Amino acid sequence: MSLPTHVRLVEVGPRDGLQNEAQPITVADKVRLVDDLSEAGLSYIEVGSFVSPKWVPQMAGSAEVFSAIKQRAGVTYAALAPNLRGLEDALAAGVKEVAVFAAASEGFSQRNINCSISESLKRFEPIMDAAQAHGIRVRGYVSCVLGCPYEGKVNAEQVAPVAKALHDMGCYEVSLGDTIGSGTAGDTRRLFEVVAQQVPRAQLAGHFHDTYGQALANVYASLLEGIHVFDSSVAGLGGCPYAKGATGNIATEDVLYLLQGLGIETGIDLDRLIAAGQRISQVLGRANGSRVAKARSAQ
Repeated sequence: MSLPTHVRLVEVGPRDGLQNEAQPITVADKVRLVDDLSEAGLSYIEVGSFVSPKWVPQMAGSAEVFSAIKQRAGVTYAALAPNLRGLEDALAAGVKEVAVFAAASEGFSQRNINCSISESLKRFEPIMDAAQAHGIRVRGYVSCVLGCPYEGKVNAEQVAPVAKALHDMGCYEVSLGDTIGSGTAGDTRRLFEVVAQQVPRAQLAGHFHDTYGQALANVYASLLEGIHVFDSSVAGLGGCPYAKGATGNIATEDVLYLLQGLGIETGIDLDRLIAAGQRISQVLGRANGSRVAKARSAQ
């Protein structure tokens, strides 16, 4: 299969990245980050999450962030809304697209959202109905698609029915997430081969963590499988909460550098993206997690 000519990057730094950072961040700094990403040319930015701040303190103020960002035409500003209350709050904030998430591992589902996989999918039905009624698009996530912190290796056959269920209930796209970053390129290719028998490749995305240093290899393996949408996080924001001290999300800068080297269009300005990552890293008082950004800043 030939490589895609265009790839869409889904920037998850302001949500999936920041929610795993220990350093508190103000609403103003979150707004600056989103605006910096918009100016860099990202066409899809996951801005925040409408969950109880008691459970995810870093996502407090998501409504304020949405009201303050400069929303550019043609850019999707999305939010995680894992329950009906979250969707209602997202609607009140003017959000036009939300995401829901399930797991491919029963152990992870029970420990992370306190219910079985089938129960979690059942909970999404009222969200999907309400979203459809309000003309809101819903994107689905499946976590632990290649490995689980509680059950070890996860087979592609476990992932396919969960992805299909999300697709069947109305998710226009399903992102497959290697939550603990243990997958390899071979595992990744087989994952998409199996899941694509249930959900069209054009409606699948890859979400890779770099815990084992395999994320870029897994992105390339996905490209070979015809996947053209990838989640990534500017400056590699976000650790891996299931592997202490481990790297989390793959850095958007590093994915972009790979894609540019392959002649694949994204519409993103690498220099502006690096500047955005440097700024938020300084705010957080942490090293930039992007190898490309580190190399460029050392020149």
